[in-house]
Amino acid sequence: MLGMADIVLGAMLFGTRIGEKESFELLDRFVERGGRWIDTANNYAFWEHPSGLGGHSERVIGRWLAARPGMRDRVLISTKCGAEPTDPARGLEAMEGLSAATVRRAAAASLQRLGVDHVDMYWAHVEDRSVPLAETAGVFGELRTAGLAARTGASNTPAWRVEQARALGAGWDALQLRHSYALPRPGAALESWSHRQVFPETLDYVRSTPDLDLWAYSSLINGAYGRADRPLEEAYDHPGTTRRLTTLADVAESAGVTRNQVVLAWLLGGDPQVWPIVGASTPERLDEVMAARDLKLDAETRARLDAAN
Repeated sequence: MLGMADIVLGAMLFGTRIGEKESFELLDRFVERGGRWIDTANNYAFWEHPSGLGGHSERVIGRWLAARPGMRDRVLISTKCGAEPTDPARGLEAMEGLSAATVRRAAAASLQRLGVDHVDMYWAHVEDRSVPLAETAGVFGELRTAGLAARTGASNTPAWRVEQARALGAGWDALQLRHSYALPRPGAALESWSHRQVFPETLDYVRSTPDLDLWAYSSLINGAYGRADRPLEEAYDHPGTTRRLTTLADVAESAGVTRNQVVLAWLLGGDPQVWPIVGASTPERLDEVMAARDLKLDAETRARLDAAN
């Protein structure tokens, strides 16, 4: 664990569904509330834009940094490559991949859009088995050596592939996967085929690897814990989910907090600790998210949450 886990602001929809003015307001509020890490990707959010291409979130963040002198020293920027479509009509079926040439080109383009000389975390967005792992590992190590990325990590990649890449010099010290309190059925297909879920062995791997952080996207499952209009997808339809949601509701009511806040506190204070990536479309939602940093679950409450399976 490279420092205490904290909430990461997910900027996926900045510049598309969330306009630039609103994005600036959310970024400002995040920093005011003590936030530091901002997570984006070079393909965000291609599916929301008429061009079918990404880069919009990075451009908004870059313009925000340029409009806020000194802000670059106050925030940490995380971005990704590998999943930008090469053919807008085919989307994720035509991902750019992780060849050395592609990663170098994508990193340079992201730095330009962000208006920075380096990022604080650079991720392989999805694994690419069409490219030798040694090639991908080598170019990520190269980015660190060149000072273009302070840290590197792998998203949507099995733990065993991460370990192999680390041995090959990738320098990956973080793993980003889908994870939350409610869990899908083992082996159930998720609606987003590119998503990879945290499993018990993933947690065991991170727990036993002190220099590896675990980041979690979809940590609040698209608002499903607090909004009736955001139902869980079919993969979560099993008795364990019912038990977990009942326990979650009881804990939240007893503590006088929201279910979202309990989930985030559960992730932040777990073993291993998890860095939840959370999106917010309004300042009020962001305030709710950031308040979860102050919620500490005692051992009895945590044991009760864990036992609901």
